Amino acid sequence: MDLAKKYNTGPDFDRLRTALLRGIPDRVPLQELIVDRTIQAQFLERPVQSIKDSIEFFAKAGYDAIRISPKATFKPPDLSKGLKTDATTQDVERTWHSEGKGLVTDWKSFEKYPWPKPEEIDYSDFETARHNLPGGLKILAHYGDIFTWIWDIMGFETFSLALYEQQDLIEALFEKVGSLIFGMFKTMVTYDHIGAVWYSDDIAIGSGPFVNPDVFRSYLFPWMKKIGDLAKAYDLPYIYHSDGDLRLLLDDIIACGVDALQPIEPKALDIRELKQKYGRRLCLIGNLDLEYTLTRAAPEEVVETTKSLIRDLAPAGGYCVGSGNSIPAYVPFKNYLAMVETTLKYGKYPIAIESC
Repeated sequence: MDLAKKYNTGPDFDRLRTALLRGIPDRVPLQELIVDRTIQAQFLERPVQSIKDSIEFFAKAGYDAIRISPKATFKPPDLSKGLKTDATTQDVERTWHSEGKGLVTDWKSFEKYPWPKPEEIDYSDFETARHNLPGGLKILAHYGDIFTWIWDIMGFETFSLALYEQQDLIEALFEKVGSLIFGMFKTMVTYDHIGAVWYSDDIAIGSGPFVNPDVFRSYLFPWMKKIGDLAKAYDLPYIYHSDGDLRLLLDDIIACGVDALQPIEPKALDIRELKQKYGRRLCLIGNLDLEYTLTRAAPEEVVETTKSLIRDLAPAGGYCVGSGNSIPAYVPFKNYLAMVETTLKYGKYPIAIESC
């Protein structure tokens, strides 16, 4: 399958860059944090086992960039495991983050923890990609989870108590993890064919932030600002991913230099209100409901919802179609395809609002 060829639209990162910087490109871009390899395999009608395979998928599916991350081990050994579930072509074992007591709870365990060494971080996918990218496709240099790694390493309850009882340990953890991840971004931006930087870190749920916003202002946002300053120095758009209701934090996020926000989770944020209030300051990415529309609705409903998003959000620019989270293995392929093809069919500028 080659939708880019079908709709006469090869990869063109300038299209995505224009949208990320709130401009009007030639057509509405597609963008996701994750498209599961089982979905990619159904599209290509063969196994997807390497970065080369994924590059082919993103180029042929109508995307203008591929997200690539270094390989580093931050996550502690699994503390709880879930059941295996059928994921179309492979079994996926679900795991959960640590809730109670994690592996770093005091200074002794902090010193003993096997932190990744910068020289051991694997950037080989960047090397492979730069030799295999088709013209127009660029790399989204991605890593994330300073906040998430820290509370996962500690256990969320331990982390919450430490915010009041062990602030020096909290500061040390943010310095340790933040400096390691910022160092990754400093390395990534030096590779060829980098089009944008992408930092992801879930800091909210449907009802609001995980913790008091001042925690993020004290510990996380200074690191996000450093990433933003780095992106600006290299003239790269800056994308941020977090689920949940971010309204209390949006001005802080923008102040970090963020250009684009993904995925605008439908149950947490009204994307049309967000567009009206922040459309000149943020490109909005996503919002197609994963819990119902992409997963359980008929393809015809996916088509109509996608058309509605294009009609309401795209005419002034600064919008990319995508899910309200990501594309996991359990999304029916026909529904994923309905979203992508609808975007390629109806997303050409000027937007024909009456046809949407």
